[in-house]
Amino acid sequence: MQETDDFAKTILKHQALLFKVSRIYVDNTEDQKDLFQEIVFQLYKSFQNFKGNSKVTTWMYRVAMNTAIAFLNKSKRQVTTITDFDFPEIIDEKDHAAQEQTDLMYQYIKKLNVIEKGIILLYLEGKNHEEISEITGFTKTNVGTRIGRIKQKLKETIRKKESWK
Repeated sequence: MQETDDFAKTILKHQALLFKVSRIYVDNTEDQKDLFQEIVFQLYKSFQNFKGNSKVTTWMYRVAMNTAIAFLNKSKRQVTTITDFDFPEIIDEKDHAAQEQTDLMYQYIKKLNVIEKGIILLYLEGKNHEEISEITGFTKTNVGTRIGRIKQKLKETIRKKESWK
């Protein structure tokens, strides 16, 4: 029972991380909820095998991103429902301007490919190149190069959007 309590505490503490991964990989709210639940389920299945060789957030990101990619690749989705777990409301609805900025950022990020989405999400979370390397399996140098290219791609997308106005 202690393991289940530890797992629940870990999920509650880091639910924003899972929400962000869900939001970045799928568009509509129902799919986000489904993906969030699938990530929690996959984390639960592997929780007893987590040895603590890396940070818990590194492990969670790795599981979440792999689950998201697998979720996108499935032609038929089988949803695993986890009861007594509410989908988190992360963003305060009172801050409408911040919500609009966040939505716009997600729109641009969603245009990136699957790998780029994951890398930029980790970067925006404040992960350093070494941590991103550990999560993704790319070398630190490759992570730095990819981040530079992703930033450039996003800047170009924003510039194109601005020129259409």
